[in-house]
Amino acid sequence: MRIHLKVKTSNEIVPFDHQHLMVGVIHKWLGRNEEHGNVSLYSFSRLEDGRANKEKNGLSFNRYASFFISAHDNIIIKQLIGGIQNSPTLFNGLKVEEISIQEDPDLSTREQFYLGSPIFIQRRIDDKIEHILYDHSQSGAYLKETLQMKMNLAGLNDESFEIEFDQNYPNPGSKLINYKGIKNRASWCPVIIKGNPETKLFAWNVGLGNSTGIGFGAIK
Repeated sequence: MRIHLKVKTSNEIVPFDHQHLMVGVIHKWLGRNEEHGNVSLYSFSRLEDGRANKEKNGLSFNRYASFFISAHDNIIIKQLIGGIQNSPTLFNGLKVEEISIQEDPDLSTREQFYLGSPIFIQRRIDDKIEHILYDHSQSGAYLKETLQMKMNLAGLNDESFEIEFDQNYPNPGSKLINYKGIKNRASWCPVIIKGNPETKLFAWNVGLGNSTGIGFGAIK
């Protein structure tokens, strides 16, 4: 299940490096629950509808911003909704004004998925931590490995499951995300997912790659 949040903005600039602030707000909304510290079976998109203001090192908004949060377990969504209703403020003058619930869609005929936030893949290779991008020869294998681990936790199995970045997409790219002083290079490129509808839906809800719980890898 997915919720879409309409966020009222103010005249305050939202810093470019605000991802950790988003994580803090989501943890506030979730409250005390077993998700903290565990493998995340939820994902959330970046803030949309902002304009870059390089002079002030941040984003400005006209009146509203938006983002979405998805989860495999509907209980998490219900916890989030309750948390938002109790405390709708975020940071830098942002406040949730409207919550819209999107039920799980039928993804049986879909294979291409666009991104709601960049996909981050990290692996230790030859005693060195590498950030794997869309054009790496093993990027699809790493995406599959991570999602299959989460599927196992959720009790899902799909022998037909395959995933890769869309190598025919004309404008792929990457983005450097600074998270609490740690710089992470992540991919902006759609993905192709083949498999059972349940597998695609699971990916749609929990996100792809590493660190979905801190704002990477949400898909639309």
